[in-house]
Amino acid sequence: MNAVKTLTKSGVMLVALLTMLLLPALAQENPKLSDPEVAHVAVVANQIDIGYAEIALKKSKNQDILKFAETMTNDHTAVIGQASDLAKKLGVTPMENAVSKQLLADAEKTKKELRSKSRKDFDKAYIDNEVAYHKAVIAAVKNLLIPETENAELKALLEKVLPALETHLEHAEMVQKKI
Repeated sequence: MNAVKTLTKSGVMLVALLTMLLLPALAQENPKLSDPEVAHVAVVANQIDIGYAEIALKKSKNQDILKFAETMTNDHTAVIGQASDLAKKLGVTPMENAVSKQLLADAEKTKKELRSKSRKDFDKAYIDNEVAYHKAVIAAVKNLLIPETENAELKALLEKVLPALETHLEHAEMVQKKI
C-alpha cells in the first residue's frame, strides 16, 4: 500500500511539475518555446506514454490495463508518425529543450517506480499515473504548446490530437474506477 501511495504521490508531483513548467497562467516563469522545441516536447510526451505502456504490457495480467496500454502504444506511435511526417514536410528538426529534458528525467523516475511494483500493486499504480499524466499533458497542450506554436500546420496537428488525449483520459478514468 505504501508503494502505491508513493507512486500516486509521484503522479501528483508530475502534474505539479508539469503545471509549474507548462501552464501560461504562470506567465513570468512560462518557458518560451520555438516551433522545433514544441515539436520535440510533443514527441517526447508521446514517447513517454509509450514507455509506460510497454511496462504495463510486460507486467500486467489485467485485460483492461492491457487493452489500455495497447491503445496507448498504437495511438501515441501514430501521433509520433504524424509529427515526424509534418516535421519532414516543413523541414523542421525537433529541438531538445529544458521542458523536454525535464519530462524525460521525470519519466525515468516514474518508469523505475512502475517497474519496482509487485504485480498486485502495479495495475493501480499504472492507471493512476496514466490519469495524472494525461491531465498534465492535456493542460500543457492547451496552455503552452498550442499558444506557443507559430506554424499553422503544427498548431493544427496539436489541436487535432487534443480530443484523442481527452478520450485517453476518459478511458483511463474508466479503467481506474474498475481497479
